[in-house]
Amino acid sequence: MSFSPPLGADAPHPEPDEQIEAADPRLYNHDLAPVPMSKRTWTGYSIFAMWMSDVHSVGGYTFAASLFLLGISGWQVLLAMTVGILCVYVLINWVGKPSQVHGIPFPVMARVSMGVMGANLAALIRGVVGIVWYGVQTYFASKAVATLLLLFVPSAIALRDASFLRLDGLGWVCFLFMWLFQLIIFQRGMETIRRFIDFCGPAVYVVMFVLMGWILSQAGLSSLNLTLGGKVLSGGEQWFGMGDAVLLVISYFAALLLNFGDFARFAKSEHQMKVGNFLGLPVNFIIFAIVTVIVTSGSAKVFGSMIMDPVEIVARIQNKFAVVIGSLTFVVATMGINIVANFVSPAYDIANLFPKHVDFKKGGLIASILAVLVCPWIFVESPKAIDIFVSIFGAVLAPLYGVMMADFYLVKRQVVKTAELYTMAPTGRFYYDGGWNRGGLIALLISGLISVGWEISTQLLKLLPANNFGWIIGATAGALIYTGLMRSMKRT
Repeated sequence: MSFSPPLGADAPHPEPDEQIEAADPRLYNHDLAPVPMSKRTWTGYSIFAMWMSDVHSVGGYTFAASLFLLGISGWQVLLAMTVGILCVYVLINWVGKPSQVHGIPFPVMARVSMGVMGANLAALIRGVVGIVWYGVQTYFASKAVATLLLLFVPSAIALRDASFLRLDGLGWVCFLFMWLFQLIIFQRGMETIRRFIDFCGPAVYVVMFVLMGWILSQAGLSSLNLTLGGKVLSGGEQWFGMGDAVLLVISYFAALLLNFGDFARFAKSEHQMKVGNFLGLPVNFIIFAIVTVIVTSGSAKVFGSMIMDPVEIVARIQNKFAVVIGSLTFVVATMGINIVANFVSPAYDIANLFPKHVDFKKGGLIASILAVLVCPWIFVESPKAIDIFVSIFGAVLAPLYGVMMADFYLVKRQVVKTAELYTMAPTGRFYYDGGWNRGGLIALLISGLISVGWEISTQLLKLLPANNFGWIIGATAGALIYTGLMRSMKRT
C-alpha cells in the first residue's frame, strides 16, 4: 500500500482540553480529550522503554527463540527478523502519527474512519482481546510468584488442598496478589505507568546479559550457535522459511499495531516518537533475539537439553539469590508487557463506550475485573482454544488497521479537525450515517470474512498449507476495499 506524501504535517497541535467547548458528553471526558502539549512528557527513551517492556518478557523470549527453530540458518533468521521488524517500524510510525499530532487515543482516532459511534465497535473488538490476554499474562506471572513463595514458605503448599473454579488456594493467592499489584500501579495514571516501564525493560536486559555471561562461562564459546534444532530445509523451503519468519514478526506486534496511538499521544514530538520506535524495535528486538538464542543454545550444553523458558534456566542455577533476582525480574517484565499491550487499551476502549460515566482509571478497573471473570487458568488449559482465539481476533484486528490507515492517509489525506471528533452534530464530518460510517462497516465485514476465512482454512480445516499470511491479507483487503468504497461513495 503506497501512501501519499504528508499533507497535514503542518497542521497545528490541538489546544488544551477547554478548547473543545462543544464536545458531546457521549464522546468526551478528560481522558479521551486531546493531550495538551504541556502534558506530553514521553521522550524517545520513554517510547524505547515501552518497547523493551513489550519485547523483554517470557513470551518475547520464547517467541524470539522459536524463530531460530524454523530450520533456516542463523544469518537467514537475522535477515528475516531485520526485514520483519523494519516493516513493523514503518507500520507503527503510520499508526502513531495521527495520535501524536492530535493527542488522541486509539478509540477516538477510530472515529475518523468508523464514525463517532461506529468507533465503539472498533474499541470493543480491541478491548476484548486486551482483557483476555491481560488475564492470561497475570496468571502466568502469578505462577512465578507461587514458585518464589514456596521457595521461602514451603508450608504454603498446604493451600493447594482447597480449590475454587478449578484454581487451588495457592493459585488464587498469587493470582490476586499480581492482579492487585498491577491495578495499584495502573490506578496512579499514565505518568506512573511511564516510570514503571522505564524500569522494566532495562532491568530485564541486565539479567539477560548476566545470564548470557553465566551460560558462556559454563558452556564455553563453542556453545555459540545461531541455529537451534536439527531441522534441515531445501533451498526453496529456506526462502519460504524466511518469509514465514518475516510474517511471524509482524503478527507478533499485531495488537500494538492497532493501538500504539494510546502511547504516541504522550510523545513530545513525532521525531521523538520515531527515535523511540527505531531504538525499541529494530535495534532492541534484534539484540534481544541474539542474546536469547545464545542463552537457549548454551542451555543445551549446560543442562543437557535446550530450555526455552528463561525462568526455568534461572531456577536451575544452584544459587538461591540468583533464583530470586531472576524470577522477580521476569515477573516485573511480564507486568510491563501486560500493562503496555493488554491493560491501557481496554481502559481507553471501555472509557470510550461510556465516556460520561467512565474515565481511564474506572475503565482499567472494569477491564481488570473482567480479566478475572474470564478465568484465564481454565482458558490456557486448552492450547487449541488459545490458537482459535488468537487466529480469529487477529484476523479481525488486521482489517481494522488497514481501514484506519487507508482512511487517514489515502482518503482524508492526513487532514483531520480534532474538534469534529467530539461532536454528534449531523453536519459533523465524522457523523456519517447516524454516527456510523457505512463504508467502514462494510469494508471491515468483507475484509474480516476474507481474513477469518483464511485463518479457518489454514489453522482449523487444513485446506491450505500452514502459513502466517493472515495479518497481511486482512490489512491489505481492509485498505483496498475501504478506499474503493469511500471513493465510490464520494466521501472524503
